[in-house]
Order: sequence, then structure tokens, then C-alpha cells
Amino acid sequence: MSGGRGAHSRKTPGELLAVGERVGLDGDALGLASRLVAKVDSAAVQDGFDLYLHGFIVADDGRWVVVQQGMNGDSRTARRYHWLSEGLSSFVDQPHAAIEGEGQGNIVNLTDRRAARSREGQLDLLRMIGPGGVAREFAAAEGRRAYAPPLQPTLPHLVMPARHDVREEDVVLRRLHGALAAAADRGPQDYADLLTVPGVGARTVRALAMVAEVVHGAPCRFADPARFSLAHGGKDRHPFPVPLKVYDETIGVMKSAVCKAKLGRSEELAALSRLDDQTRRMERYATGPSLKEFVAGEFDRSHRFGGRSVFGWEPPPEVKSPGTIGSLQETVPSSR
Repeated sequence: MSGGRGAHSRKTPGELLAVGERVGLDGDALGLASRLVAKVDSAAVQDGFDLYLHGFIVADDGRWVVVQQGMNGDSRTARRYHWLSEGLSSFVDQPHAAIEGEGQGNIVNLTDRRAARSREGQLDLLRMIGPGGVAREFAAAEGRRAYAPPLQPTLPHLVMPARHDVREEDVVLRRLHGALAAAADRGPQDYADLLTVPGVGARTVRALAMVAEVVHGAPCRFADPARFSLAHGGKDRHPFPVPLKVYDETIGVMKSAVCKAKLGRSEELAALSRLDDQTRRMERYATGPSLKEFVAGEFDRSHRFGGRSVFGWEPPPEVKSPGTIGSLQETVPSSR
């Protein structure tokens, strides 16, 4: 395993190159995959979580797994991004194996399949109007004109605002312009190549996405893909303790479906697909408890489902939790 927290994560490509030379794997390809995965989750998916952990696990046959974790300082919550090389056909089109965390609503998510036009439009913009044109269009989209920042006094003095937070007006467009110029000079052939250009981070990608949306009518904001926390809770009891019985049953169903599909019996996978299709149809008009009521109900029944967290097993509630929906009589699914 390579990578780690903070500064250690940036050493991952070098570590993978060394591993590749030692065991006969393509270290350059592994290092590129590490950089792309990190750049996608920090720039193409802008959900308010800053990456601080990057773990790259590679097997003897060259297959790899990446687990990254991001932190939202405002909400003091974390989320994980899971990647698998097996079955991965694109780093920028629905690439994640899973994203674990609480949904954030609409976010800038350029890995959504519907964002293909936006990704293509951003590359077209670099080719057609160049970095200067993109910077001007970005300034217009932001409702303000491009400006040159005031010159700083002779170092080591530095003029800084009397506040901690970074605001929209703090963005120096000439730096954005420089990053775009580097991207245009590099001549990216596809969107994954664009993300590997040094200096092209979340802010630059957001600028490109915003301009592409204006020029090409290509949307860049889609529903946050993180939905899994409502399925199995979290070890920190957020949004509720992990129901181990349900968790194990879910693993059993998925494992059985995959194993049988390898033997040519795909009935269970087909059933899961139908369930997904039906769920999406129901989303159009189904009604039910509020999120607060849903979570309260999960807490109230947690002990029945083997609820557990880092604080231990969940005991039966002494008093029924407010907002619990008594009519929802849930049981753990028995067997397939």
C-alpha cells in the first residue's frame, strides 16, 4: 500500500514507480492513475470536502484499489471515495465504485454521465478562444470585470485582508489565466489529460465548467452521488449506527448474486437491476417520512438490527424517540 495523509499522499506516484521497478509492474501507469484519482475527487467533484487521505493498494497482477477521504471543516464530517481498477473504463465518466457520505444536494459533479457535453465544451473553449477568452468569459459570468490586483510591497511584507475566509473577490484572475494558458499549451486531448496539468485544480475546473455551461448550454451541477450512508449508517452514529445484521445481509445478497452470475445464473443481478429501476420510478411521486423522522426511526430500532458504532452496541431505547414512525414495521430480510 502506498500513500497516506497530507504530504505523504503526494509521494504516492514516486512510491508506485519504485514498486513497479521492483516487481515488474508499469509504475508510470500506476502513478498516473494515482494523480488522476486525486485530481478527479478534488477538482471534477466539488462537494465541499477537502482530500486529506489517499491510499493506493496494488495487487501482484497490477490491479489496484484507491480509498480517499475528504473532510468538510464547516460540518466536521468526512466522506470516502472508493475506486477499483477492475471494470474502470474512464476516469471522468462515472468512475467511482462508491462514495460514502451524507448527500450535499446539487454540486459541481463533472463525473456525472450527463456532464459529457460540459467536459467536451471545456476542451473546445481552450482550443477556440484560448485562455484569455476563457478568463474574460469567466469574469463576465461572475458578474464582474477582470482586474489586476494591486502590487504588493517589497517582500517580505505582504498585504492581506483583515479576515480569515477566502472570498470571491480574492481570486486573482491572472493566476487563473496562467493555469489556463498552461492547459492550452499542454494541449490536452481529453478531459482526463486536462486534469493532470499542473495548476489545474478545483477553481480552474469550476471556471471552465461555468463558461462551458454559458457558451454551450452544458450543465455542470448534478445531484450529489453520495447516498450510501442512509443504507447502512456510520460507525460514528451519523446519521445512525451501523445495523450489522442488515449490513451483513446486504453483503450476502450481493456476493450471492455475483457468484451465481459468474456461473451463468444472473437472476439475482437482474432482480437487483429491476429493484433499482423501480426505485427510480417511485422517486417521481412517492412520499414518506422526513429525513429527521427517518433517522429517528432508525435510532429507535437500531438495537433490533444489531446496531453498533465506535461507542459500542446500541441498547434498547428506554423511551420511544420523538418522531419515530410506529407504522413502519421493518424486519431484516430473511434469505434470498
